[in-house]
Amino acid sequence: MSPAPSTPSPQSQAQAAGAKAQSSSSCCACQSGCVGNAPPSGASNDASSSAGRESDAQPALQDHANGQSWHYLRIPDMDCPSEEAQIRQALAGIADIAQLQFRFGQRLLRLAAPAAQLPAVLAAIRAAGFEVEPLATAAPAIAAGHRRSLWAGSGRLLLALGLAIAAELLFFTHHAPGSALPQGGMWLGMALAALAIALAGSATYRKGLTALRQGRLNINALMTVAVTGAFLIGQWPEAAMVMSLYALAEVLEARAVDRTRQAIQGLLALAPQQAEVQQADGQWLRQPVADIGVGALLRVRPGERIALDGQVERGHSTVDQSPITGESLPLDKGPGDAVYAGTINQASELQVRASAPATDSTLARIILAVEQAQATRAPTQQLVDRLAAIYTPAVFAIALAALLLLPLLGQASWLQALYQALVLLVIACPCALVISTPVTVISGLTAAARRGVLIKGGAHLEGARRIRAVALDKTGTITTGKPQLLLAQCLDEAADHAATHRLARSLAQRSDHPISQAIAQGLAQATPDADWPVEDFQAVAGRGVQGRIGAQPYVLANARWLDERGQYPAELAALVQAQTQQGHSVTLLADGQRALALYAVADAIKPSSAQAIAALKAQGVHTVMLSGDHLAAARHIATQAGIDAVHGELLPEDKLQAIAALQQRLGPTAMAGDGINDAPALAQADIGFAMGGMGTHVAMEAADVVVMNDDLRRLPETIALSRRTHALLWQNIALALGIKLLFLLLAMTGQASMWMAVFADMGASLLVLANGLRLLRPARAWADDDRPIQ
Repeated sequence: MSPAPSTPSPQSQAQAAGAKAQSSSSCCACQSGCVGNAPPSGASNDASSSAGRESDAQPALQDHANGQSWHYLRIPDMDCPSEEAQIRQALAGIADIAQLQFRFGQRLLRLAAPAAQLPAVLAAIRAAGFEVEPLATAAPAIAAGHRRSLWAGSGRLLLALGLAIAAELLFFTHHAPGSALPQGGMWLGMALAALAIALAGSATYRKGLTALRQGRLNINALMTVAVTGAFLIGQWPEAAMVMSLYALAEVLEARAVDRTRQAIQGLLALAPQQAEVQQADGQWLRQPVADIGVGALLRVRPGERIALDGQVERGHSTVDQSPITGESLPLDKGPGDAVYAGTINQASELQVRASAPATDSTLARIILAVEQAQATRAPTQQLVDRLAAIYTPAVFAIALAALLLLPLLGQASWLQALYQALVLLVIACPCALVISTPVTVISGLTAAARRGVLIKGGAHLEGARRIRAVALDKTGTITTGKPQLLLAQCLDEAADHAATHRLARSLAQRSDHPISQAIAQGLAQATPDADWPVEDFQAVAGRGVQGRIGAQPYVLANARWLDERGQYPAELAALVQAQTQQGHSVTLLADGQRALALYAVADAIKPSSAQAIAALKAQGVHTVMLSGDHLAAARHIATQAGIDAVHGELLPEDKLQAIAALQQRLGPTAMAGDGINDAPALAQADIGFAMGGMGTHVAMEAADVVVMNDDLRRLPETIALSRRTHALLWQNIALALGIKLLFLLLAMTGQASMWMAVFADMGASLLVLANGLRLLRPARAWADDDRPIQ
């Protein structure tokens, strides 16, 4: 008999679950992309879309655990990570702000503070040069409102571009050989240029002057100095064109960043806003999903999306669960089966009993997990932040040196030197460098969520590429976790086989043991007749079950009990041993004289497990099975799956030690499991994968990655996605720095104009954004990456 896996104490479970939670907790000091522990966006309702600036002091609030309140503030102009740092600095002097959480893609700030401090918060943000709008909740309506704000000033921007072009033409005409344009034409051109700058750059000037007063060198400050300086030294048409192009590029960049928010928002759109609910009088009424409580009975017609998590009460249908679990094929659903919010009922009507409110549905938790994951900083993001902190002061110092040294060395006049310094100021903006990493990471996290894989942070997304070994639990991870009858063999060939199996099924049906239930279900197809009544039924712990059918006593027992009864001859022992060596659990049917039939039950391997192991091996990953089951059963399953090594009869502490040994011998090691006993090993592993379909809450808390559909093929896909993400991150860093350095050299040699510098800055930003968003393409772009780890 295999040893029963022991259950860790509550304290050890909490330690295991908390170990990884500490490594992925939100950090309020991060400089971009933070999300933190926001509630699911699905908690909002339609009323939130009307939240506005009717009353800055009284937006709808959510109670915070320590007596404060959560406030949601939309900041439309927060489109660069350096601006997030400005807002943090502006709020640094306000007391009692417990937490700041920035949703960079949504231009949203979520902060915990007393309600009385909200006016001071709003005033401080506005004093920093930002518009701010308090919201009721982080509602989906944010999306529509934000899209409107992006294009609200498009007419003004087009007018500014037209005026800048007119100013360029007047300047060219005035300075053309033989031009007869009167002096007033030049003054008209200057007026047009000034008007273009005012139309396109009012917000930039407002934020830039605020930054200069506070001694900060962000893009707005740099643009304010550069455009003003160019205008004053007589380059007014170029100043107007630069500001107009910069404003246009800002809008294009904002639209590109907005795609990452739309990707997450697309998950939210999966759940319908209303559902048909049965009333007390039996009538069906369509109600807002937010108003539907646990226990309500929902009617879901064919083609409709299921609104809430629940269990099917009536009806049989097929349900497309791919939006939640990533499963490619629809699943059959009938009474008692679980269904998820956001999945699609395909065939016929279902009636579903709601098991969770909209705020706690599986879909809501997926959205929450993706948003929380953005709060963690990937190693490359941290590196980029450090580079950006050095880059801007360094280029500013170069600009100052060019202004002072070029005239002194006789390389340029003071006016030419000043112009080159102004060009360098535009190049000094680090936006392209800083924005490249969070957009790429968010795209990767969202792409994984679409495949039913919840990655709890950018650090885990980037770290998966380093995995050298994967340890896997057997039951529920490699196998289905549900015993199945594999062999039903009558020992007396002359006996009535159907009657014999009917005896076994009648006994097995009375027991709730998983092996007995597997026998009963397996024999139900072979013996369609009704069960015989069983009298004096009794379950004997560690042995089996017994009872009388008719006048005859029968037992459904393990080999040990039959041996104790003296009904275990050598030839029967040989049959049992042959099955045991294949990893099967053997149960025997016997009457008062002899054994009548043998039943072999085993936990069958998942169809996808062998494919997953093959893909991991192709990636150069060593695979190991860690099982609490007896070694023979573990070896049989490992052979079927193609696993490299196998360890059986392990207690939870043994699994933890095995992970530590793999880490020491091979390097970064992942663990995949689903049970409470797997939690310590999941916490010890460099990356823990929890099976979310059958997994326990403790295992999912301890893990870094949750696989919603328990499909092991998601492991090699996650490694492939990690490699793709890492490659794009470094491509973006190379693009941003390479373009900047090229134009820095051109500017220092006097070959770059100011508008070229704007194209270099904003063009690089758009390039890295487009490159990062490639991760949102269909999974085939990265899921088949089976190159060995280098």
